[in-house]
Amino acid sequence: MDLFTSEESTTPLRLPMKDAEVWYYPNFYSEEIATTFQNKIMTETHWQEDDITVFGKTYKQPRLTALYGDEEKPYKYSNITMYPNKFTPVLEKIKRDIEKISGERFTSVLLNLYRDGSDSNGWHSDDEKELGKHPFIASLSFGAKRTFHFRHKHDKNERFKIDLKHGSLLLMGGTTQAFWQHQLPKSKKLILPRINLTFREIQQSII
Repeated sequence: MDLFTSEESTTPLRLPMKDAEVWYYPNFYSEEIATTFQNKIMTETHWQEDDITVFGKTYKQPRLTALYGDEEKPYKYSNITMYPNKFTPVLEKIKRDIEKISGERFTSVLLNLYRDGSDSNGWHSDDEKELGKHPFIASLSFGAKRTFHFRHKHDKNERFKIDLKHGSLLLMGGTTQAFWQHQLPKSKKLILPRINLTFREIQQSII
């Protein structure tokens, strides 16, 4: 099987966002390969559902998550500390593919399973201190197409949104996390499951 479906896969689209370096590969994996990976990840992943506390109220996080890595460094966000499982062969293969095209090195991947349109991820930046200054984030999507939103932290007029399709790859580098937030909002539409993999390098332990 060919890794890419067309020349479009190896030619990223630069998103028109100031103070950011964001590239989008619409067809990083062919539909056939993406579906194969999605099915394996869905069944092989040790999914967990964490509690999250906001303004003193605790509720279930509106998605399932998992952390995998080639080191034992934990990752903390929103007062949740996650400890990594060892990379599976599928996740290791995907990591190498993205490292090859991006020129970056990744030590861990955070997986999110959005079971339907009621699952979501609120406004945030991937700027935790263990990721270092100006982290490089690679976001890979499998499954249902969902709309991904960006907003500038200092300029309210600067917003952007993009539909992330099955097998697509979004790369966020430079000062993106310092100047922008992103979210995956809820949807009232009937939406099938979506798996998102965000690869990153954990540079220091938080414990």
